[in-house]
Amino acid sequence: MKIWTLKNCDTCRKAVKELEAEFGALERVDVRDDGVAPVDLARFYAAFGEDILNRRSTTWRALSPESREGNPLTLLAAHPTLMKRPVIQLDERLFLGWGKDVQAELMQSK
Repeated sequence: MKIWTLKNCDTCRKAVKELEAEFGALERVDVRDDGVAPVDLARFYAAFGEDILNRRSTTWRALSPESREGNPLTLLAAHPTLMKRPVIQLDERLFLGWGKDVQAELMQSK
């Protein structure tokens, strides 16, 4: 299992803690420190569309209106913290966020 997080994100820390308890060690990618590979950004955008953009983030609010209208992949490449988190990969399946629906589906996959 691989997870893309932000180390100071409370939701990400909670997800990591619960997933490690259930599945063991995770391969972690910190989107700020490690960045996100362009191929992964493209996969995430293909899977989640514009839902991958965190429009409630401080980063989003700091962008100019013109920047917000730009290509989402270009925005995510320039500002990886715009990505909603966590993104979880289990085998070939991708999950976005740490809502009850994601938690239930992951636990059923165990």
